[in-house]
Amino acid sequence: MRKVIGIGETVFDIIFKDNQPVRATPGGSTFNSIISIGRTGIPAEFISETGEDRVGRRIMDFLEENGVSSRSIFVHKGQKSALSLAFLNENNDAEYAFYKDHANDRLDFVYPEVNPEDIVIFGSFYAINPVVRQQVRDFLQYASSHGAILYYDVNFRASHKADVEIVLPNIVENLALADIVRGSHEDFQILLGLSDVDEIYRSLISRYVHTFIYTCGAEPAILRFGSTICKRYPVSPVRTVSTIGAGDSFNAGMACGLILNDITRAQLHNGLAENQWDELFVLAQASSGNVCQSFENYISLEFAKEMAARICQGK
Repeated sequence: MRKVIGIGETVFDIIFKDNQPVRATPGGSTFNSIISIGRTGIPAEFISETGEDRVGRRIMDFLEENGVSSRSIFVHKGQKSALSLAFLNENNDAEYAFYKDHANDRLDFVYPEVNPEDIVIFGSFYAINPVVRQQVRDFLQYASSHGAILYYDVNFRASHKADVEIVLPNIVENLALADIVRGSHEDFQILLGLSDVDEIYRSLISRYVHTFIYTCGAEPAILRFGSTICKRYPVSPVRTVSTIGAGDSFNAGMACGLILNDITRAQLHNGLAENQWDELFVLAQASSGNVCQSFENYISLEFAKEMAARICQGK
């Protein structure tokens, strides 16, 4: 069976509501995606780093408990794991404060086996961070050369706005490697000062990759593929408890959909039919909506069980 490999940061999220802690859980953007995928039973592996402490051990255990291999996690000896404080506002959107002990410059990991049509998810600042850029880029190039589908979530936070000029070349490299790019309205407002999806696609994305997914919170998601597809996908209203893992679970649902529908890299490059994209968006948006209904950063075990049943039926 095809597998999904994630590469990204690990943190321990402490979530606050009305300035009071309400939950503490392992997190990180791509980490959240890979946990959701692991819960469905799809083979999954994660490449990352953590500290040599109780939190780091919990992160490693949590991956394994959710069906994700942790053999490619690099442990910083004698150092602490990263923490993230997430403060939910009245709309249950989060503002973050990050605390990191280790220097994040000695990443050394065992390459997982990569086969044609496997999926690699990467993104956020980790994918462009200059201190681990060489290791990340080398693995992405390796995965691409072995026929994997590369899914890039830009996920650029306002806290790194001052770094735009430094990291923009790394973003461009990621776009050139990617087969699918997803970005939010916030990402491109921060990076380019743009909010019009056509202008974003024309001025940046289309130079490097054809498939672009643009999300905007509760507003319709937009799919662009060259000049042939431009379609809006309305977001179904849900009772929101926390939006922390919404985009990450969208990515997980999209990856699961690619496997469930047996979509290949060549098909993506040649262009999917509109009804194929419709099926992918149904799953991605359902996954995103599910995670918003709890303080967890990943799809629920019940939702994952339903998805696993669909995957088994599709075998």
